[in-house]
Amino acid sequence: MQDIKALCAQVRQTAYDIHVYHGHGHLEKVYENTLAHRLRKAGLRVEQQHPIKVYDEDGTLIGDYYSDLLVEGVLIVELKTVRALADEHTAQVLGYLKSSRLEHGLLINFGSYKFQIRKFAMLDGFTTEEI
Repeated sequence: MQDIKALCAQVRQTAYDIHVYHGHGHLEKVYENTLAHRLRKAGLRVEQQHPIKVYDEDGTLIGDYYSDLLVEGVLIVELKTVRALADEHTAQVLGYLKSSRLEHGLLINFGSYKFQIRKFAMLDGFTTEEI
């Protein structure tokens, strides 16, 4: 597996290339399938609709989330096709990170004229956002 910064950069560039080629206006599933396809072609391990178990504080399983993509087992990628990213989209990614106990996530929006991407890292229970 490659360094997480390099992995994020590769996913970011691939997503941007998809945005340039396909533009906005497709359903989210089109972008999910395209991003998964191109990342796999690049030799990366990609799981689509990866289940993330959510537990209550006493360890009781209370449900599942399904992240759009899990790349190399370390990077959650959540895709949107909305006019603009909102706080609830950020909350969704942060919830995935907390529940999965993974440290890194990308939130990518293909629904806007302008390509939007946000990177999140959850380290030691603290969240940071990088652009």
